[in-house]
Amino acid sequence: MEITSWAQEYFQKTLLENTFHRAIHRCRLKLYRSKKKQYLNMIQKRRRFLWAKAHLKWTVAKWKTVLWSDKSKFEVLFGKLGCHVIWTKEDKDNPSCYQRSVQKPASLMVWGCMSVCGMGSLHIWKGSINAERYIQVLEQHMLPSRRRLFQGRPCIFQHDNARPHTASITTSWLRRRRIRVLKWPACSPDLSPRENIWRIIKRKMRQRRPKTVEQLEACTRQEWDNIPIPKLEQLVSSVPRRLQTVIKRRGDATQW
Repeated sequence: MEITSWAQEYFQKTLLENTFHRAIHRCRLKLYRSKKKQYLNMIQKRRRFLWAKAHLKWTVAKWKTVLWSDKSKFEVLFGKLGCHVIWTKEDKDNPSCYQRSVQKPASLMVWGCMSVCGMGSLHIWKGSINAERYIQVLEQHMLPSRRRLFQGRPCIFQHDNARPHTASITTSWLRRRRIRVLKWPACSPDLSPRENIWRIIKRKMRQRRPKTVEQLEACTRQEWDNIPIPKLEQLVSSVPRRLQTVIKRRGDATQW
């Protein structure tokens, strides 16, 4: 519609949307739904660009020493059939063609960590998240995962810049434990392979369609444990290419 409006104004003549659909088809182009990416202002782009340049010399072997962590929200997919429906003119008001939704779908907030060595612990958050509760998660889940995955070998812990992560008591706890933390640029989930892990699990949830929170938790844990080691190696090995893309785009969002 935007192309049609622009062309009609530019050529000063009436044009139909179908005209552009045929032109797109002749050019062997396809219409895709645009990817959702976080907005980045100029300061954030600059910091991402500088961070990528500073870490560009890290080898894949170096990135394999990182313990990646993050949290994500999972929802019970009540009635979400997708945005597109194929129907006849007579069926357009059939209730089976409606995309139904609820105001507050049941959901889980999940924290997990991973490395090239395997999947770490998965924790289901109950209630709000603050620095004190985050430290408990680090003690009960991150430290055992680090011991199990790295077997005493040195590693670097990665988490983003969420407020509980950067609170003074959290940073003090990490220093006391002598845990080396990877400095991370704001608004940069595309630089971390753990974002791809969440995407894989959520795709599985859309296929399995759990109906309750209990089923959602069980399915999430099962799919978390099913992530294969070769997939983790592939994702971690892609980090240098992600940095190159960020530098090429001057800090803007990437396709990862």
